[in-house]
Amino acid sequence: MYYSILHKTRFRYSAPVTESQTEVRMCPRDEGYQRLVEFHLTTAPFARINHYRDWLGNEVYHFDVAAAHRQLLVIAEAVVQMFPIPPLPDKLDNTTWQMLDLLAERGEWWDFLMPSHFIQMTPALLDLARELGVERRTDPLSLLRELTHQMAQTFAYAPQTTRVDSPIDEALLARRGVCQDFAHIMIALVRRVGIPCRYVSGYLFHRTEDHDRSEEDATHAWVEAFLPELGWIGFDPTNDLIAAERHIRVAVGRDYADVPPTRGIYRGQASSQLEVGVKVLPAAVHIDEAEVLPQITTASVQAELAAQQQQQQ
Repeated sequence: MYYSILHKTRFRYSAPVTESQTEVRMCPRDEGYQRLVEFHLTTAPFARINHYRDWLGNEVYHFDVAAAHRQLLVIAEAVVQMFPIPPLPDKLDNTTWQMLDLLAERGEWWDFLMPSHFIQMTPALLDLARELGVERRTDPLSLLRELTHQMAQTFAYAPQTTRVDSPIDEALLARRGVCQDFAHIMIALVRRVGIPCRYVSGYLFHRTEDHDRSEEDATHAWVEAFLPELGWIGFDPTNDLIAAERHIRVAVGRDYADVPPTRGIYRGQASSQLEVGVKVLPAAVHIDEAEVLPQITTASVQAELAAQQQQQQ
């Protein structure tokens, strides 16, 4: 399945600003069952865009606008191809817990087992763990499936009830929040029992028949847990789903602090206002130009000339 993604971000400033510097994490990852076909990033005012890959394997684009401006527009366009994900087993052997403990002893995936900026083992979180029975009482895969369902049943989806910098207890105590909150809470619960777990930012293609709770025209967040026999498996606690072909991965991190779509600073006394628009739609099958008429290389030209000379002799 091919998807076309359009992600627009507009910063409005109350007065002219200068020297704005911005990082962008909007490029879908190209790995596993997801193939990045194309990606384009443009800005207004125009800026020369540079690019690097961070320590987590996320593609990061960065640029600066030195001249005075009162508005900054960032447009990211992408096409991805999603492949079917093999079905998961019903459960894993209980010896998987021992394998996870060995990983921890060797220090593997250590960053995804420890507390991080938004992932804290607060008293409210420990109370929730006891309430939901999040313990090693079953195999890890069954535990993750059950917890995904419990999260969707326990917490109401309520846009604009928390902020991007809200601590974990805010949604915990209110029993409501958005996908970012659900992901942070589930990550904390999963790490507590010794399963490496990370935050995933991306997009979800919405279908009417699926009755997704998350907002359609927005970015989405879910979690991935590492299981020795299976690798990283995605779980969507907002919509009570195993992440599959509709979940388009952009960036992974310890929590949201590692993967914001935009991060930046500017010089000036102005206040700023952020506006974001996202659209994900099925795309026509992408045809690679090289598949229709392969590019002629120097080597192929020389081989063709050599063949012609042999025929003339």
